[in-house]
Amino acid sequence: MTNKKGEFLKSVNIKNRKASFEFHFLDTYVAGIALAGTEIKSIRQNKASLQEAYCYFNNGELFVKGMNISPYEQGTYANHDPLRERKLLLKKRELDKLEESLKDKGLTIIPLRLFTNDRGFAKMEIALAKGKKLYDKRETIKEKDVKREMSRIKI
Repeated sequence: MTNKKGEFLKSVNIKNRKASFEFHFLDTYVAGIALAGTEIKSIRQNKASLQEAYCYFNNGELFVKGMNISPYEQGTYANHDPLRERKLLLKKRELDKLEESLKDKGLTIIPLRLFTNDRGFAKMEIALAKGKKLYDKRETIKEKDVKREMSRIKI
C-alpha cells in the first residue's frame, strides 16, 4: 500500500481480543480519531492497546477513554500523554442514534479494532454491545472447543 507520494505504508490492525468474549455485538461503526502529532507515529509502529478502552458521550460528542498509545520513541518534550481521552469522529446522525440507543439498560460502546485505511488515516471500529452473562461465556468457550475438535478430526 502506498500514499500519494509513492511511499510504502504499513497497514496497522490492532484488535481488542477480549471484546468478543465479554460482549454480544449489536451494531458496528467505523469512526475516525482526533490524534496528536506523535500518536499516529506510535500507532503505525503497532504500539497501542485497546484492552481497557471504552467509549462515552460528553456534550453530544463521543470520546474513547483508556486506550493506551505508547509515547513515540523519537518524540521530544511535546510527546503525547499515553492515556489521554481521544475524540471519535462520526456523522451527527450516527452519534444521535448511538446516544439514543445507550439509554437502554446494559448497553455500552466498546472499541473493537484500531487500523489505518488506505490513505494512512487511523480509524477505529466500535460496537454497540451488551454484556454477556456467565452462562453465555461458558457457551462461547464450549463452541470454541467444539470447533477446535472438529478441525483436529478433519486433519
